[in-house]
Amino acid sequence: MEPLTDTYLPWFILREIPGLNNRVLKGLIQKFKTPDAAFGASPKSLAAVKGLGPKGMRALSRHREYKKKALAVLGRVQRAGLNIVTLSDTEYPALLKKINDPPLFLTYAGTLDGRAPCISIVGSRKATRYGRDTAEHLAGCLSNRGFTVVSGMALGIDTAAHKGALNARGRTAAVLGSGLCRIYPRQNHSLYQKIAEHGTALSEFAPDTPPLPGYFPLRNRIIAGMSVGTIVVEAAEKSGSLITARLAGEYNREVFAVPGSIRSNTSRGTHALIRQGAKLIENEKDIIDELGHLVHEEPSKDEKCTPGKNPKPVMDKHQSLIYNLLDPYPVHIDDISAGTGLESHVTAAALLDMELSGLILRHPGNYYSKSEE
Repeated sequence: MEPLTDTYLPWFILREIPGLNNRVLKGLIQKFKTPDAAFGASPKSLAAVKGLGPKGMRALSRHREYKKKALAVLGRVQRAGLNIVTLSDTEYPALLKKINDPPLFLTYAGTLDGRAPCISIVGSRKATRYGRDTAEHLAGCLSNRGFTVVSGMALGIDTAAHKGALNARGRTAAVLGSGLCRIYPRQNHSLYQKIAEHGTALSEFAPDTPPLPGYFPLRNRIIAGMSVGTIVVEAAEKSGSLITARLAGEYNREVFAVPGSIRSNTSRGTHALIRQGAKLIENEKDIIDELGHLVHEEPSKDEKCTPGKNPKPVMDKHQSLIYNLLDPYPVHIDDISAGTGLESHVTAAALLDMELSGLILRHPGNYYSKSEE
């Protein structure tokens, strides 16, 4: 066999054996160190592995039956040019090893540093402009301070978090709920390529695994497990982001939540987290105060979150009236006209100019708010 096949085939065989969940697989590696040692272990030694049981022991004894399927999957990994990291490798994310059910191994594109401090930023796929801007801003600041920003490469908040880290020339890691040869969502194929070039894209699934709904909760445990903390920017009351936050709490990691408008459905989940004890954050400093001891980098001179870097555009008298009326919470255009005394067409023209200048944000339903920038 080729050296790569010789090294990793036993791991792929072990994962193909039915009836062995990730907790049992972790127990086998903890006790026997390698799959080959587990295959050759005595029944008495195997009985000491918690959760294995007689059925699992019989399945292990028939491990050769799964060699053909394992070879096919490993061959696909090799042809796709993907890398492999196993539970016993030093490059495997250190914190992820500590959860009860880590993946036996991961395939990844890019570079992987298992010791780098990671922080995850997650949230709604149907994010507001406020949520996307906040996620991108936080990701840029935190990556600038030395954190690897982890997310799931979904639309909305995840995409904004990855882009924020990339734009700040920091590191980001995307954990997929599919195989790395089945990029999901398709709209993020170019984003995947950038992440693979400047960070890491990883998955526990075989390369051609489709993005089935049941795989995303599994993906979420990896996001929470490899991170020192999880930031939820926007989330509905029932969402995958809240699953990630719950898992982070179970793993004894920090959970942060960004407050939003009481009118926004995508803020109900984050407000619920805050009521349950998640740390409310207003800016990146709240996170650095909690977790800054884990990194040793000072902000670079070109840090994108430096306040006052770009002067605000000059406003005319109509724009000044509107700007002074607004705050970070959205206000309807009719209320803006009534509050300023401006005619509706004058208000609409001024709002468009201010939006294009980055002074204000437009929200669904003709609501407007001040830009946090």
